[in-house]
Amino acid sequence: MEVCQLSTAWILDRAQEQTGSGGRPGETTKPTVELGVPCQSSSYGVDPCSVAARSILNSEDGEIFNNEEHEYASKKRKKDHFRNDTNTQSFYREKWIYVHKESTKERHGYCTLGEAFNRLDFSSAIQDIRRFNYVVKLLQLIAKSQLTSLSGVAQKNYFNILDKIVQKVLDDHHNPRLIKDLLQDLSSTLCILIRGVGKSVLVGNINIWICRLETILAWQQQLQDLQMTKQVNNGLTLSDLPLHMLNNILYRFSDGWDIITLGQVTPTLYMLSEDRQLWKKLCQYHFAEKQFCRHLILSEKGHIEWKLMYFALRKHYPAKEQYGDTLHFCRHCSILFWKDSGHPCTAADPDSCFTPVSPQHFIDLFKF
Repeated sequence: MEVCQLSTAWILDRAQEQTGSGGRPGETTKPTVELGVPCQSSSYGVDPCSVAARSILNSEDGEIFNNEEHEYASKKRKKDHFRNDTNTQSFYREKWIYVHKESTKERHGYCTLGEAFNRLDFSSAIQDIRRFNYVVKLLQLIAKSQLTSLSGVAQKNYFNILDKIVQKVLDDHHNPRLIKDLLQDLSSTLCILIRGVGKSVLVGNINIWICRLETILAWQQQLQDLQMTKQVNNGLTLSDLPLHMLNNILYRFSDGWDIITLGQVTPTLYMLSEDRQLWKKLCQYHFAEKQFCRHLILSEKGHIEWKLMYFALRKHYPAKEQYGDTLHFCRHCSILFWKDSGHPCTAADPDSCFTPVSPQHFIDLFKF
């Protein structure tokens, strides 16, 4: 049995009229099309399927149907391409978001972490050196505990921003250690979620998450193979600076790993980086006196090993965070925003209502 697009009964009736009146098939007016009915070859000498084919090709209704079907298919392909394009990111004109945790007369629903992540233009923020560490730390906290709360669009934005961060580090070699820590936490979280699929909630197909994990592993390998190119410069270098200036540079660092890394450049910097007073100041900056008094590490001569204490304290207590620029929260308007972008504040003295938002505070704002 063959399937065509015309009614069997109509084809047989028309064929009988034509043969009975001496006319030839195909000389009649254009028929009305009925879709989706199977037909068989007729005993009247007329092939129903060939009539169907000629009728659809010659019919204006058939042409309209074909055009509409083609247009629909074209739109669907474009829509599917847009949805599957991982580089597509949602952009918004306003770079702020109203944070509301419950429905009110003026606003219904509540704001989610994914919505805030989409609206606050983190893609542009990573290009600002003042905000780079802030955004990376925020992505790291999301990777540790909030990845499953992101919507599908927020997931695309998250991995799109992460891709830009990795490419930026590969290009300018800026702070690769920080990105390595982020990717390590993210890969660990994904491994746990993928192994426990069915027990945990993952938005999207499991194969998409496996592909993302493979991408993360490829990024880790690229960063592992990253080689710092030696710059040829006949001008003044770091080694040419006097000792007191080099010492002042080391005292500006707030991360112990940065001090160790800089100490590996030259023997002079290594000597300065081992200064006990430097590590004492670092411990006092990050931790309270009660905290490092509980974890005293003494040398054989009875001196406090401040460098060892710093890394021991990092395992027990969070270090003080320091960022060049952060998001701000307006207590009067309940709006989260970047300070240089501003927001439509209605307070008489807006500056008194602004509060800097740490990455952990950002996460806490959306815990209901």
